[in-house]
Amino acid sequence: KIFDPFFTTRKAGEGTGLGLSISYNIILKHSGKIKVASEVGVGSTFTIVLPVSQKVG
Repeated sequence: KIFDPFFTTRKAGEGTGLGLSISYNIILKHSGKIKVASEVGVGSTFTIVLPVSQKVG
């Protein structure tokens, strides 16, 4: 749900809720993955994995 467009936990007028949705789609377009681990009262950790491309020639 956090990657859905316009999802936010902030009050109205304090952000659009698009940041994670845009990031998620960019990562997918580059054949990557994003993982989230959250702990209430502590925070969240986002791990992004992107493939390495090797230049041929």
